[in-house]
Amino acid sequence: MSFISDIKHIIDTSRANAVRSVNFCRVQMYWHIGRRIVEEEQGGKARAEYGKALIKNLAKQLEAEYGSGFSYRQLNFSRQFYHEYPKVNALRSQLNWTQYRALIQIPDKDKREYYELEAVNGNWTARQLERQINSMLYERLLVSNDKESVLSIARGERSPESPTEIIKDPMVLEFLGMERKAHYYESDLETELMNHLQDFLLELGNGFTFVARQKRILLEDDEFFVDLVFYNRLARCFVVIEIKTHKATHADIGQLQMYVNYFDRQERQTDENPTVGILLCTEKNDTAIRMSLPEDNNTVLATKYQLYLPTIEQLAAEVEHVRASLKSRKEECL
Repeated sequence: MSFISDIKHIIDTSRANAVRSVNFCRVQMYWHIGRRIVEEEQGGKARAEYGKALIKNLAKQLEAEYGSGFSYRQLNFSRQFYHEYPKVNALRSQLNWTQYRALIQIPDKDKREYYELEAVNGNWTARQLERQINSMLYERLLVSNDKESVLSIARGERSPESPTEIIKDPMVLEFLGMERKAHYYESDLETELMNHLQDFLLELGNGFTFVARQKRILLEDDEFFVDLVFYNRLARCFVVIEIKTHKATHADIGQLQMYVNYFDRQERQTDENPTVGILLCTEKNDTAIRMSLPEDNNTVLATKYQLYLPTIEQLAAEVEHVRASLKSRKEECL
């Protein structure tokens, strides 16, 4: 049986490498086309108008012979691609043309670098990269972290030092595809998260691995069940998640704190970091939650979730609201 498995592994690996090789050749092709267009543009007298006409004429000839992959729009992307990535040896073989096309449309260079690094680190598909950009992953992380700390983790220069560096607020769960209802049962939401585990792991971030669902805890004669348990390899800690389909209460926080304490005292190894607890809820009162926890708390978090991908404006407003709350909290501590 191991012989057959080895042969299958060789075939699958070779096929995957062949696809990656073809994809990267395509990336290099568009880069070289973009470079050649720019060189020809620079030889024109009225560059803007000359360049526009140049690409239109080129597309007319190429598209007729080679197809839609050489349309005016694609050639424009090639030109932009060369401008944003002027060195061919800086291109990453793990990324395909569709991914680079999404990246070059991000004007902020730091933001673009973050998504480029994370797409490679997380082995994201083009669809996953587009989803992360549209859900404003970068902006959500910047709510409670500075830009350099977010980039340094993506660059592999250091590991996360606190839960806020890996946990987003809000979390966007539009991939569940759930109907618009006024109320959901917590078990329904939990089931859908398990049915879409790969997408949920993508939203959680790098380093997460699934451990258990409805983890049974026996305390004397009382049974308790933790909704979801994960482990983060980068932070080297357990992450327990409780799901609530209502506004977070102090009782919910107390329940989660008990689960965190249990994992710290019964499951955590001496060389592992303290357990992180996440309360997924529809709404929260940050002040009430803060008052429900010790002043030095940095392991129990309440995070809102959204079942539908909001517009950029709506999500930006939500991010700004959270940022204002954090600023207010800092001022109270001064």
